[in-house]
Amino acid sequence: MRLVPKWALLSSGCAPVVMVGGWMIAGFLEGPVYDPATQTISVLAARGASGFWVMTGALVALGACHLLTAWGLRAAAPAGRLALGGGGVSALVVALVPAPSSGGSLRHGSAVAVGFALLAVWPVLAARGGSAAPWGLRPIPSLVVTALMGVGAAWFLIEVHDQGDIGVAERVVTSVQSLWPFVVVASCLRDPDH
Repeated sequence: MRLVPKWALLSSGCAPVVMVGGWMIAGFLEGPVYDPATQTISVLAARGASGFWVMTGALVALGACHLLTAWGLRAAAPAGRLALGGGGVSALVVALVPAPSSGGSLRHGSAVAVGFALLAVWPVLAARGGSAAPWGLRPIPSLVVTALMGVGAAWFLIEVHDQGDIGVAERVVTSVQSLWPFVVVASCLRDPDH
């Protein structure tokens, strides 16, 4: 029996597609009043935004993708699978608790922060020791990706503080976070023992 079913490639591969596709379509629907460089993705999912239904749907789909991938990624350590699944649940909560159309929200911000944190640490928690593990689950790549996500989160916080390119920083971090599960699943499927 395979430790990682082939359908996990679909669930993990859809995650970055729905995330990027969601913010691109919702941004297009929002029009020129939305600046993707300086405004967050949450602005697109706020009630009253022109494309809120697109971004909300993308967040729900992203959460489902992460949950399915966590379920299927049996080659990963249980703590990592739990963190990835928790990141999926956080995406669902973010969709259910949108940011208000004006200003921030503690509930929304907390759900985003928990999701960012879980998706940043899941690679290192999912790692398996030694060179026998699939490449995406080896300690060194897992540590490097977790460190990069941490640096990305710090960059995001700096941009929030400086009121700079928040949207750029957020998109870089969320792109890596939504793409890494696909890389891990693909590396497991390349390894015949997984």
